Amino acid sequence: MLRGNSPARIDDKGRLKVPNTFRSLLEGKYGRELFLTSLSGESVRVYPMPVWLEIEQRLGEMPSTHPSKLRFLDRVNYFGQAAELDAQGRVLIPVRLRDAATMTGDVDVLGQVTYLDVWNHDRFLTKMQREPYTDDDARALSEFGI
Repeated sequence: MLRGNSPARIDDKGRLKVPNTFRSLLEGKYGRELFLTSLSGESVRVYPMPVWLEIEQRLGEMPSTHPSKLRFLDRVNYFGQAAELDAQGRVLIPVRLRDAATMTGDVDVLGQVTYLDVWNHDRFLTKMQREPYTDDDARALSEFGI
């Protein structure tokens, strides 16, 4: 399970060095192949390829003309690209996604159970202020026993 937060940096070539806490789990459980994408362009989602393949399988079960499926695929394919961890644990973020998500300098790598979210540090702090955790959120989660 991918959990917690590890600060990291994007190097001059646009590569993220995946923090060791996440890297060992990714490589040990899923291998080195990844799919990098985004739904909004604000952040980078790093999916282990086996997790992404499960999502694609579920998408394949939906009607090919379903509007939500088409909007989802438009976004993940526009920003998305297959990638691989190199021997030093780095992954190259595609230029289009790197530019949209302002992937430069300090970033936060957040575990999201089955994938990683990578955010520009300042952008993530702004997001948390803009979208506070509310009592409605707590009630919604309590319906799932959380």
